[in-house]
Amino acid sequence: MNPPARTPAHVSTRQLNAAELTAALVATRQRTLGLVQAWHSALPTLQVPYSTELNPPLWELGHVGWFQEWWIGRSQQRALGLACDPDHTRSPSHLAAADALYNSSQVPHASRWHLPLPNLADTLAYLAAVQADTLALLQTTDGTDTGLYFWRLVLAHEDMHNEASVYMAQALNVPIPAELARGNTLTGQTTGSAIETTQLPGVANGKFGQSAVQRAVVAAQTTALGYSGPGFAFDNELGSHSVWVEAFDIDTAPVTWAQYLPFVQATGHRLPLHVQSVDGAWQQRHFGSWLPLRMVDPAVHLSQADAQAWCQWAGRRLPTEAEWQCAAQTVPGFAWGQVWEWTGSPFAPYPGFVAHPYRDYSAPWFDGRPVLKGFCAATAQFMAHVCYRNYFTPERRDIFAGFRSAASLN
Repeated sequence: MNPPARTPAHVSTRQLNAAELTAALVATRQRTLGLVQAWHSALPTLQVPYSTELNPPLWELGHVGWFQEWWIGRSQQRALGLACDPDHTRSPSHLAAADALYNSSQVPHASRWHLPLPNLADTLAYLAAVQADTLALLQTTDGTDTGLYFWRLVLAHEDMHNEASVYMAQALNVPIPAELARGNTLTGQTTGSAIETTQLPGVANGKFGQSAVQRAVVAAQTTALGYSGPGFAFDNELGSHSVWVEAFDIDTAPVTWAQYLPFVQATGHRLPLHVQSVDGAWQQRHFGSWLPLRMVDPAVHLSQADAQAWCQWAGRRLPTEAEWQCAAQTVPGFAWGQVWEWTGSPFAPYPGFVAHPYRDYSAPWFDGRPVLKGFCAATAQFMAHVCYRNYFTPERRDIFAGFRSAASLN
């Protein structure tokens, strides 16, 4: 009997076969184009103010096409996977001067607001021509993990840029249709050890209602960090190794607004820019519209310092990367996938780290910034994996990041 057919919704980017990659690349491109249309409807010039945290939307769009063409359509070594020489001579681009415009490794961030970029119609034509090459060449692969490596990489890359587009729309009050703002339908759930219920200080009051937090006790143990399975992996995930964690307890879900806002009221800590109280009613700004704040939702748009301040107030701390991943793999009812979650661990190479052909993915960012785990509502479902390591600078509040807390038990 033949195994049941898989759909992209059932597997991660890491193990998509050629047929699944075709469907995923097409679906991701549809989201890309939908987001561009939403941006164009709100900002016909596609001009945004300069920020170190943003890119011009038209540059982002062209860069997505360039990255796909650089690693697949123009590459003479696309079939070699990790053995590809990133500096080998490429064939010409569909777009003149594409390298000078879109190579993020060479084009300074601040200059992207002043480049002579093609107009929207020409940029879209460039993306269409590149995608046609990408899909045609996909049919010629041998179907191995090596042969499919760069198709999986460009899919993940475009998904990441779509997520960044959603962040930017939220930050700049650009309306985005709900189906484009959402990137996933997944919520992580695992199986494991016992759960306790604890009442947080200041939460049980009339304004916020009862909001007990569930915590799991995790015994001291050796846990594994790093990806060691088949298929695609990012370079910073490789180097699977064992880490000893002492006994700890950890929240089974991210901290909610009902748990976070009493801390704000008790300490005067600053609120995220997208949250306000009007006549005693809490509201959140959602892509330019103010809506009632749902107290049961995870607190979001928090910096690592915001998360650490709440933890200090509550007598807690952020989990380490190893604790978070251990709990995600062993604790029953451990919910992840609502917000990115700050950890207390710096983003650093695992033992034996070797940069992949796209050298700038990880190595330049081993600078002490923290690891974030999980994924958020804007993350593409193909990206969701317990081993995935996100990394933003700790002051960022524009990303959809929250946290959960932990405490040592020794």
